[in-house]
Amino acid sequence: MKYNKHIFICINERSDCSTKGDCSSVGGKEIRMRFVELINKHALKGKVRANKSGCLDVCEMGPAIVIYPLGVWYTNFKLSDVDEIFEASVLNDKIVERLVSTEQTWQEIDSIRKKDYILE
Repeated sequence: MKYNKHIFICINERSDCSTKGDCSSVGGKEIRMRFVELINKHALKGKVRANKSGCLDVCEMGPAIVIYPLGVWYTNFKLSDVDEIFEASVLNDKIVERLVSTEQTWQEIDSIRKKDYILE
């Protein structure tokens, strides 16, 4: 395996009329750049990769990232949370409980999508 950790950061863009929203308009690109800065600061280039991602299919809860090999998802966080996520999940293989996506997150997404479907 080339990388010890792989961070996928959604930077998907949609038109302003989309009901789903998008991660780009809620800071996806800035979030990715902060991860890149932290990777460089900690001399982890070549060991940790912060990839731009297309839609991770949770834009209603954006921004969204997933970190492998932990398989941990974070949604609906802020740029100011990135340092904490990096410290916990990238450097220490831990989870930021207050920010991690849970079964409740996925249920909320399903609920939002059902409401949008009914409105269409």
